[in-house]
Amino acid sequence: MSQHLPSPYRPEAGIVSAALAALEGALDWPAAAAAARPWVDAVRRHPPPFWAMESLLKEYPIASAEGLALMRLAEALLRVPDAETAIALTADQLGRADFDGAPDSPLARLSQAAIAMSKKMLPDGGQEQGLLSRLGARTVVAATLRAVQLLGRQFVLGQSIGEALGEAADARRRQPNLRHSYDMLGEGARTEADALHYLESYRDAIAAIAAGGDAQRSPADNDGISIKLSALHPRYEDAQRARVLAELVPRVWALCQQAARANINLTIDAEEVDRLELSLDVFEALALQVAREQPQWQGFGLALQSYQSRAQELVAHVAQLGRRLGLRFMCRLVKGAYWDAEIKRAQEMGLPQYPVFTHKHHTDISYLACARALLDAGDVIFAQFATHNAGTIAAIVQMAGGTGGFELQRLHGMGEGIYREVLKDPSIRCRVYAPVGQHRELLAYLVRRLLENGANSSFVHQLADESVGMQQLLVSPLWLEREAALPLPPQLYGASRRNSEGVDLTVESMRAPLLAAYETTRVPTVPLADVASVGDAVARALAAGRHWSRAPVERRAAILRKAADAMQTQLPQLCALLVKEAFKTWGDAVSEVREAIDFLRYYADEAQRLMQPLALAGPTGESNELRLTARGAWVCISPWNFPLAIFTGQVAAALATGNSVLAKPADQTPAIAAEAVRLLHAAGVPADALQLLHGPGETVGAALVAQPGIAGVVFTGSTQVARIIHRALAAKDGPIVPLIAETGGINAMLVDSTALPEQVADAVVQSAFRSAGQRCSALRLLCLHEGIADTVTGMLAGAVRELVIGDPALLATDVGPVIDREAWEGIARQVERLQRTATDRHPGLEPGSMPLHAGVPMPDQARHDGRFFIPPQIFEVASIAEVQQEIFGPVLHVVRWSGDPAAVIDQINALGYGLTLGIQTRIDSRAQALAARAHVGNVYVNRNIIGAVVGVQPFGGEGLSGTGPKAGGPYYLQRFCAEQTLTINTTAAGGNVALLA
Repeated sequence: MSQHLPSPYRPEAGIVSAALAALEGALDWPAAAAAARPWVDAVRRHPPPFWAMESLLKEYPIASAEGLALMRLAEALLRVPDAETAIALTADQLGRADFDGAPDSPLARLSQAAIAMSKKMLPDGGQEQGLLSRLGARTVVAATLRAVQLLGRQFVLGQSIGEALGEAADARRRQPNLRHSYDMLGEGARTEADALHYLESYRDAIAAIAAGGDAQRSPADNDGISIKLSALHPRYEDAQRARVLAELVPRVWALCQQAARANINLTIDAEEVDRLELSLDVFEALALQVAREQPQWQGFGLALQSYQSRAQELVAHVAQLGRRLGLRFMCRLVKGAYWDAEIKRAQEMGLPQYPVFTHKHHTDISYLACARALLDAGDVIFAQFATHNAGTIAAIVQMAGGTGGFELQRLHGMGEGIYREVLKDPSIRCRVYAPVGQHRELLAYLVRRLLENGANSSFVHQLADESVGMQQLLVSPLWLEREAALPLPPQLYGASRRNSEGVDLTVESMRAPLLAAYETTRVPTVPLADVASVGDAVARALAAGRHWSRAPVERRAAILRKAADAMQTQLPQLCALLVKEAFKTWGDAVSEVREAIDFLRYYADEAQRLMQPLALAGPTGESNELRLTARGAWVCISPWNFPLAIFTGQVAAALATGNSVLAKPADQTPAIAAEAVRLLHAAGVPADALQLLHGPGETVGAALVAQPGIAGVVFTGSTQVARIIHRALAAKDGPIVPLIAETGGINAMLVDSTALPEQVADAVVQSAFRSAGQRCSALRLLCLHEGIADTVTGMLAGAVRELVIGDPALLATDVGPVIDREAWEGIARQVERLQRTATDRHPGLEPGSMPLHAGVPMPDQARHDGRFFIPPQIFEVASIAEVQQEIFGPVLHVVRWSGDPAAVIDQINALGYGLTLGIQTRIDSRAQALAARAHVGNVYVNRNIIGAVVGVQPFGGEGLSGTGPKAGGPYYLQRFCAEQTLTINTTAAGGNVALLA
């Protein structure tokens, strides 16, 4: 389906200029500021009650240790099921803050009653020793828990829809021009069971709202509901567009019909940038049904985020849709809720621009421009303006010109002071966005609100800060910053190294070149190297290396950068080749090409940094210099699971340091290696300085390793093969040859009971099953605290059931095939063993996936178009010690633990591997202590454990997982070099001239 809107990745300044132009003649900001000034003054003279968000943020600013501790406790404490972890969490967070010095106010007294007392009474660091016994500690934690519950209660209208409706009725008696939009709290669905649960919750809420409403009134005069599409489908993402439209639209349409019969407002809430086009597809499909079956209903609506770069086009698109279908929508304009996540995503993906504004006042400009467009489209849009900013409210009232054809909105528990003043004008209507749900469901919502409104640039924060003067508080936002406030993603690493450019596969214009390249790309046949000619290849490499090593390091670095630029240009073709030869999914293919580009640029920079003579201190009359020099000809043996990135990284490291290279790619993936070599040769690497020798490891690889004159071997692959290479090198006469080996690991993730199950499920599914589990860093062993094990394993099984297994060339595919029949047979044998010895937590398969049964299929069932598939497998084992070897595929072991998490780390260490470790906890001191205790190369806290980035997360392990140094790190190139010290007696020519002078 074609895109509705332009690309979100456009220069910020141009978009803001267009918004400013749209506001010309429509807004007199000085007049708006003058209208807002009395509201602000009244709020500051009569501040909001002590439980309001503004008061909380004034007392405990989010940037302070106290504010951060409070946010962490609010986010995690209510969900911790066991006392020991609750004690550790509370002690950890309160130990970082000083609540004793809080001002004398009702909120301070409330917080001090539990929080300050907790800090004093909790055992130090959560251990047994302390001022109170464990019983005392538990009592104080209970008091802290109660304080957090009281805090949460201020921002939830009710724990059930019935309770919320009662509270709303009381509020309306006090303020007749108030209406409510109820938001049923909860995370996005990870499983079909989650989605059906939220669907039932929405149905019940609409029925309850309808019972208390009046179908004869307009939706603007009735209470309404806000729904989150990601809560109603476990795969609400662009890649699953067909499935979403087939399965989600009927669910939402049933809710729409229910709302239409009651004549209440149903608003589809806004989500992340990458879901916007999908949201519009769903919205348009539903609008068509409204037009056909409920054309009189004017309560259907959509939330629009003004911080998105496409906000103005979005307003125009919705208005155009309304005119085309003869409908009038209710549109809520918000500033946006995922700004930090959108910034990080754009940086991680190497996108050309940010999809959101980087200056706060640019978002304000966009908001005002969108507000004007919504008001101008009053024939097809009833505008709803969600804001707590007094200046913005005054500007909207001014632009509306007293028409009254709009409403204002605020969040429950926030903005009460400003709206107390604004609503003194009886012509202005306000709708309260009212969260409904249990306290534990509030956590993610509350933390997001704390972050948004606790930021220094937030109007809510500044309103509570009396040191911010009236002029500063109501300063005009109508001015343009030409440059983004943050370095653009391509400049993330500074001027010296350009970030590789990625692809947002949800944007049609960005993915189209990849799909076009797939249609024309063919996998060429790479000739096998003759084992008898290996000696000649080494001789040529040695000769070429002497010339290559004498080339200035700046020239070698320039050649590598030129090759990187060529790879960037050829990204679609390289991705297509990865999909065809290595069975990569499109997302994995893009990531791999970017990693190869990053290796070339990073090692070019590093070589220039390291290979400069280093002057050393010494006595007068003498100069001392340390130099790094090339070792000679290196053998680079790379794997099939990252046939471009690891191949390029090994080769680039050797070449950058002046060595020549004999590259032996994996048997299964020679074509992508040959293409990398072609690009390097075209960039200027001499043909004999980089030679590709394709063939079996047992013959070609073994012959290369055995050759005399080889200066070093760099290998990525299995521990078993690394041992064979190590023995072969040790058995040779002549110089001791260095081996750089990166091997696999039984990579583990430890999860305690403070972790958010939804985040854990996301991290585990990505870590264990992305790339069909065929990554060195893939998760093999999940260690779950017993208090949450059932919840998390159930969520995992449900989430994995939603994965699509199939052709990697299809955008919808999550799990492609394993590399070949040999790999399939090895994994199948291990799965059959686990089916006999472990508890099968296999999730089964989504009907739309490959037609495989729940177990491991027989070869004829597994083989499709020459490829072999294994569905994701989950097995629970009794102990960590049972997991003795890595299964290089989509197979996850789960074990439960209790007691001391340090003991779990000790058991993981005892396995002997040491590549990657994940830690999921909200106890900061615990994360630090466990990371320090672990004998692993890479530790990831509260995220997945795959996708190490060159120069950001240098990658490599210890023990059975490798020799080091870490690839993509500042110490890697040194291993490819010899060291030479040059000492010159400068007095030999007649005396110490420098000293005498």
